[in-house]
Amino acid sequence: MTHNGGFEPVFCTIVPPHVLDRVARHEDPALADPARRTLERDAYERTHRRLTTVIGAPTVAAPAAAEAGKPHRTIYDLRHGTDLPGTKVRSEGEKDNKDATVNRAYDGLGATFELYLKAYERDSIDANGLPLNATVHYDNRYNNAFWNGEQMVFGDGDGEIFLDFTLPIDVIGHELTHGVTQYTANLTYFGQPGALNESLSDVFGSLIKQYSLGQTAAEADWLIGAGLLAPRVTGKALRSMKEPGTAYDDDVLGKDPQPATMDDFVRTGRDNGGVHINSGIPNHAFYLAATALGGHAWERAGQIWYDVLTGGRLKQDAMFADFATLTVSTARERYGEGEELEAVRKAWEQVGVRTL
Repeated sequence: MTHNGGFEPVFCTIVPPHVLDRVARHEDPALADPARRTLERDAYERTHRRLTTVIGAPTVAAPAAAEAGKPHRTIYDLRHGTDLPGTKVRSEGEKDNKDATVNRAYDGLGATFELYLKAYERDSIDANGLPLNATVHYDNRYNNAFWNGEQMVFGDGDGEIFLDFTLPIDVIGHELTHGVTQYTANLTYFGQPGALNESLSDVFGSLIKQYSLGQTAAEADWLIGAGLLAPRVTGKALRSMKEPGTAYDDDVLGKDPQPATMDDFVRTGRDNGGVHINSGIPNHAFYLAATALGGHAWERAGQIWYDVLTGGRLKQDAMFADFATLTVSTARERYGEGEELEAVRKAWEQVGVRTL
């Protein structure tokens, strides 16, 4: 929450602006034009989000039929338009749609709801049964997906660099987790607090994928956006929590700029102070803690991160060291002086973040 008791939802996209900026400068119009158009739409939606935050947006009330502890999903189709939300094409409990994109969005919303409910007893992203709405087929060759403070929106990709944005379930979980952060710590979307905001979405996006696949920490690929890059791209995903900086190395996209430790922390005014870049550091810390503990990462490591995000002690302007210190104290409070505390403490030490 904000200092005046309200929420300040931010506009969050899965593809960082620095990636789209590079593609937009490419000499091939087939690559550059969709990237430019995406940047323009993102700028419009970001401004719209800011204005509705100031002016006030209509309240989205849960339908009378919605039950506590049950998801209430609605999928809309814009058919390549931009006037949200679009035409309703699938509601909660309805059979599969003939459009696979609609079904993937529906299933991804459900998987996210299930992880938060089953693992952490959280009823939807606001903990109070918030309906989960999503729009597919946004704009034409739109190279992004975003949470706008009220709903999910998915582009189809341009087919050259990016494919359909409903393909990776962790992308859906990532964006919806921005909603969880919005309703809890509401981390400032700039610099280290913004990188923590992005990292928490990567952490829980990955956990949602692992939970849906029944994977252990050792079995998981720890990639964000695997399956999103088109065949022509030399890369495997948007980000790697296991090995930040190795997700792609491509002649169009460039090389993945994420650092794994504070030794390579990137100081920049772009991308809101590098929120999608320096998130690699806390991402790697979580990976190290989760794999050291083994088993299912959403259980002990995920529980500690969730407790910190939702526990009320994480300030909006928290730095990496503040967050790390809270994970250490939370590990001690929940699990005592055991392997959980040691794993968390060592993980932050390995990425160069000091804990108090």
